Amino acid sequence: MEKVIRPMNGYLALVIALVLILLSIYLFSMTPGMPAIAIPGFLSFAIAIFLLKGLMIVQPNHARVLNFFGKYVGSVKENGMFFVNPLYATQRISQRAQNQATPTLKVNDKMGNPIEIASVMVWQISDTYKAAYEVSDYVAYVKTQSEAALRTLAMGFAYDNIEDETATITLREGGAKVNEILEKELTDRLATAGISIIEARISHLAYAQEIAGAMLQRQQATAIVAARYKIVEGAVGMVEMALEHLSKKNIVELDEEKKATMVSNLMVVLCGERGAQPVLNTGTIYQ
Repeated sequence: MEKVIRPMNGYLALVIALVLILLSIYLFSMTPGMPAIAIPGFLSFAIAIFLLKGLMIVQPNHARVLNFFGKYVGSVKENGMFFVNPLYATQRISQRAQNQATPTLKVNDKMGNPIEIASVMVWQISDTYKAAYEVSDYVAYVKTQSEAALRTLAMGFAYDNIEDETATITLREGGAKVNEILEKELTDRLATAGISIIEARISHLAYAQEIAGAMLQRQQATAIVAARYKIVEGAVGMVEMALEHLSKKNIVELDEEKKATMVSNLMVVLCGERGAQPVLNTGTIYQ
């Protein structure tokens, strides 16, 4: 469990060490005539070195984890210069926000289709004790677990609704929801190392090269069918409206055969990919 401590101010120890060094120099300078002064000089110099060794500088957004012969003493998170027991072993840990981009992974989605996926996340150490002692190398741990979390996400959802029409969330259309699920997966995995996730999102998503061409054709075909459906649906509505208006305003009397001919002509005009070429009929529709 993390324990935050605040050691003694280091400036006072620095001043004392400098005074002791000056004192030892003065005593050494008097040694030729007075040999007995050499012992206090050595003692002053040794104490000064001891104090200097205990000085510790903590940079902004950094922390120092203190360990005394295998026992965790505490973590120093306040920036500045401090004095600690010179026998303490210290480990420097950065608490700055860091980016982690996973390489592009080739994974099978929920439907078994090979896809390429990559992510980027922003993480930060929140518990220095766990980062220092719960894992051997927290940077390598972040890298490995981020790839594992991304693989788990990819295998849990279909790429799109073409393969799984009943899916409420897909990798391609999930957007913020998929990123939220990825953040939760990363948070659960990295909590062991005392790491919190600030942001995580999908940075690359595509079908694998071996099926990309076929899937693109399938998507295009689906889009064409959907567009045709909308066109036909709109054309039927327009034809119905035209016949209804002609009937209400008594512009022309149409029997069933004439209605069928008009519907056919209107559907050709409204649904055709090219502009209709008009044909002038100077007789009746039966000639």
